[in-house]
Amino acid sequence: MGALVFYSEFDDPTEWSDALKACLPELDVRVYPDVGNPDDVRYVLAWKPPAGFFAPFKNLQLVVNLGAGVDSLTGRDDLPEVPICRLSDPGMVALMRSYVTFAVIRYARDMPDFEAAKRRKEWHYIHPTPLDRIRVGVLGLGALGSAVARGLAEQGFDVRGWDLSPKVIEGVTTVSDPTQWAGFLGDLDILVNMMPLTAGTRGLINAEVFAALTPGTKFVNASRGDVVDEPALIAALQSGQVGAATLDVFIKEPLEPNHPFWQMENVYITPHLASITVPTSAAKDVAESIRRVNGGGAPLHQIYPKAGF
Repeated sequence: MGALVFYSEFDDPTEWSDALKACLPELDVRVYPDVGNPDDVRYVLAWKPPAGFFAPFKNLQLVVNLGAGVDSLTGRDDLPEVPICRLSDPGMVALMRSYVTFAVIRYARDMPDFEAAKRRKEWHYIHPTPLDRIRVGVLGLGALGSAVARGLAEQGFDVRGWDLSPKVIEGVTTVSDPTQWAGFLGDLDILVNMMPLTAGTRGLINAEVFAALTPGTKFVNASRGDVVDEPALIAALQSGQVGAATLDVFIKEPLEPNHPFWQMENVYITPHLASITVPTSAAKDVAESIRRVNGGGAPLHQIYPKAGF
């Protein structure tokens, strides 16, 4: 079967090794840089490996991106000519759904106002708005975005979804017609960004997008920081055009101490943890892709980094 090399600065290699061996007991799991004989290596499971990482592995058959987003691979000129796939992990999906649901409910139930009232020691009543009157737009309906939109609809929100290609999601009004873009943006109470980072989406959410929103619309970004024009978002938050924002991702991470977001009362910050890959569930995906490639087939969730998806 050959060996698999694991690389990540953020994940526990022991947890991954145990999970992979539970699915494929015969798999030889090696943790970078202790790769042994590189000619033994048939598979790589990695997140943001350094430049030149793949060069020693002449017998590579499969690369698995340790996550759902592929922007860490786009633009690289050292990728091997082998199938490359991403993970689609139920645990990761559940975490993303929970994060966005929390962020949306926090605004829908006026929690920032109650948090401020508590600091003032003030009993501050706000009559709740029925959830089906709160219009939530999900921008990007890929694997994670579709799950987020579906989860919000199940909570009872009026959910609208936008994607570049037509999508059908139960309980969600979906739009892909570019002529309806402005109408989609202008009819929301909360906008959630789930767009992947590609050459075409970098800076997509800019001053024009914020200007098209109804004044006071809330914004949630749980995708990638570079999809958003940060100076434009700061200006929109300062003017009140965007009423508040929940931000899990940023152009530069960690967020620098002098960044304006830290000083803004209407910005809720989390340190890029909306979703993580869960080894015990994701390892099943990796094992199945290995089996398929060994059988001469294509892996699960194959991606094409040069095309950006």
